[in-house]
Amino acid sequence: MSEFIDIKKIGKVYERKIALSSLSLSVKKGEFIALIGPSGAGKTTLLNLLAATLPPDQGEITIDGQLLAEMTDQKKRAKKIGIIRQQFDLIGELPVIHNVLAGKLSEWGIMKSLLSMFFPQDKQDAILALTRVGLRDKLYERTSALSGGEQQRVALARLLIQNPEIVLADEPVASLDPARAEDILALLVKIASEGNQTLIASLHSVEYAKKYFDRLIALKDGYLFFDLPASSVTDAHIASLYKLKEQA
Repeated sequence: MSEFIDIKKIGKVYERKIALSSLSLSVKKGEFIALIGPSGAGKTTLLNLLAATLPPDQGEITIDGQLLAEMTDQKKRAKKIGIIRQQFDLIGELPVIHNVLAGKLSEWGIMKSLLSMFFPQDKQDAILALTRVGLRDKLYERTSALSGGEQQRVALARLLIQNPEIVLADEPVASLDPARAEDILALLVKIASEGNQTLIASLHSVEYAKKYFDRLIALKDGYLFFDLPASSVTDAHIASLYKLKEQA
């Protein structure tokens, strides 16, 4: 595996509160990384910076040798980076097929995108993606009628359609019960592995992080707390990471 993502001293401040401070790390192509840490540690901020939905206040991010800030072509960027969120980012009133085909919008022209609202384009791609996530029979169901776990599978199918080199997942199972959470994580890892994708996910559950990911990056108060192989993370590491500050 070669160096693929290089983060150099990035920082982000919200209204004088430090979200990330001088963070540096690198990611190899094909790595599976879990971001862990207390609420407010900077995990979502880091993912938003990597997704280019948020600019850093300082530092720079390089992806495959190119500065992310200069990656302004939306079509090319969509082939590099895709993100799946806790809220699924689906339009509930639309049929499942339209939410899945949204993964194609960055490469379609305006006319094809508009036409697809009435006559779904590249329908076979959507069918194949939904088949892979076990929802072939939900093609024309209204998305809001699906369960939370099924909606997250629709979001995964959309990601399959987009087929980015880097998959970012921001608390992808936080709103699901434990059984469905395991199901979705196993599927996410399987899809990323089969596509030789680089996967970076933020998780509240350390248990899931150690079970499904190769490397754990811990953030606390906007700083890098530790960066270790999952097999090397001990109970002492976790206790220290989540230890509350002493009250004065």
